[in-house]
Amino acid sequence: MARPRVLVSDKLSETAVQIFRDRGVDVDYLPDLGKDKEKLARIIGDYDGLAIRSATKVTEKLLAGADRLKVVARAGIGVDNVDIPAASKKGVIVMNTPFGNSVTTAEHAIALMFALARQIPEANGSTHAGKWEKNRFMGVELFNKTLGVIGAGNIGGIVCDRAVGLHMKVIAYDPFLSEERAKTLGVTKVELDELLARADFITLHVPLTDKTRNILSRENLAKTKKGVRIINCARGGLLDEAALKDALDAGHVAGAALDVFEVEPAVDNVLFNHPNVVVTPHLGASTTEAQENVALQVAEQMSDYLLTGAVQNALNMPNVTAEEAAVMGPWISLAGHIGSFIGQMTDEPVKAINILYDGRVAEMNLPALNQAVIAGVLKAHNPDINLVSAPVAAKDKGIQISTTRQDKSGTFDAYIKVTMVTDSRERSVAGTVFSDGKPRFIQIKGINIDAEIGAHMLYTTNDDVPGIIGLLGMTMGKNNVNIANFTLGRSAVGEDAIALLYLDAQVDPKVVATLEATGMFQQVKPLRFDVA
Repeated sequence: MARPRVLVSDKLSETAVQIFRDRGVDVDYLPDLGKDKEKLARIIGDYDGLAIRSATKVTEKLLAGADRLKVVARAGIGVDNVDIPAASKKGVIVMNTPFGNSVTTAEHAIALMFALARQIPEANGSTHAGKWEKNRFMGVELFNKTLGVIGAGNIGGIVCDRAVGLHMKVIAYDPFLSEERAKTLGVTKVELDELLARADFITLHVPLTDKTRNILSRENLAKTKKGVRIINCARGGLLDEAALKDALDAGHVAGAALDVFEVEPAVDNVLFNHPNVVVTPHLGASTTEAQENVALQVAEQMSDYLLTGAVQNALNMPNVTAEEAAVMGPWISLAGHIGSFIGQMTDEPVKAINILYDGRVAEMNLPALNQAVIAGVLKAHNPDINLVSAPVAAKDKGIQISTTRQDKSGTFDAYIKVTMVTDSRERSVAGTVFSDGKPRFIQIKGINIDAEIGAHMLYTTNDDVPGIIGLLGMTMGKNNVNIANFTLGRSAVGEDAIALLYLDAQVDPKVVATLEATGMFQQVKPLRFDVA
């Protein structure tokens, strides 16, 4: 099996590059390549993985030539330089490293809060200039002040913890913050308007999305407490910079400390040189420890995925740990095979896919299993579909996906049953994984069977009459097609019957035509499965 190959197109530590090599991944370290779009586009097709920082732009145009690419990983939190929808459609997993620089970014926010409260940058410049303006720089204490934290996730949570240690009163606005988590952090959960009205300091720690863009708009800035001080180490675009300047000029906002800007690199900004504004050039993650941590993390994550299938910190794919990947591997294969079976049987547009998980499989990572089912269904008509692109394609087609869990309810310890709905019919197939780790079909159209899954199969439906076994066997024999396994099932004596043949080779269309010409079958369908 060929070793996976990774391109590192931005600066990453040598230790991280060595991790790839030690794990058995071939790596090309070209740290300046991200700045050369044309050269990167010429060679990207040779790689399974791409490790980047902020210089490399992963655009739809670049992805168009990346037919081998499986994963893009950003050493850092922000992935503004990656077209995630385009990557998803291409079937490329996008990862980041959200925890490697969390402490560093949180500490920078706290540092800016101190600098703002005590006017340290201005005082530093004045003192270096030989002035002794002791009475000019009258600061405020952080002790007992109210800090409003917008976004109490990973970084925001660390800021909360540090602020509580400074004996500040911390209030937090975060729709995803539970009361239990708020209690653990020692903060009070509030709505945004209450935070704006009460906070002496406001610090932003949310991603930039349609919902959070300009969360500190002109309107919301007007709702803040007079004399408030604002810190942003998260993302430019979270506040209206022009409105903030007006609020500073009017004296409503006492000061602001910004590490990020709407347009970066920020070489010219409406807030620059304002006496009550502290600015730094996006230094939130800029410590030796953080840069090393995210580099090592990205190397480990990419290696894990390319070598074991484990998915960590993905933005367009359910996370799957290495332990889950080992246990779930056969079940993911089964889910894909069931989806593929149904997909190959259907030429009509799919309206809905309903997935039932019974027994111990219902306790597994269902989002990952769901994607395998969806990919199996859609890949039957589009071979470029994979686990990553399948949900996007299903959404584009308007396919409704539903999932049901239930306790063990039958003969098997666990099974998956998939029902596909079209305008004219419903089709269902169920399967399980036996103790030998091999997936098997156990029910088709409500008829119980026990069928091993092979790369080449033939599915037939017919009335339950004598002679079918002989007819199938003789026809395969005359055409030199060997039968590895032959499974039969029927709903009742003399009623609907099915046969599923596991063959050593794909059956020729002429053989299918011969069987159809006998008039003994309602359906004769060759099937193909991706079996390792």
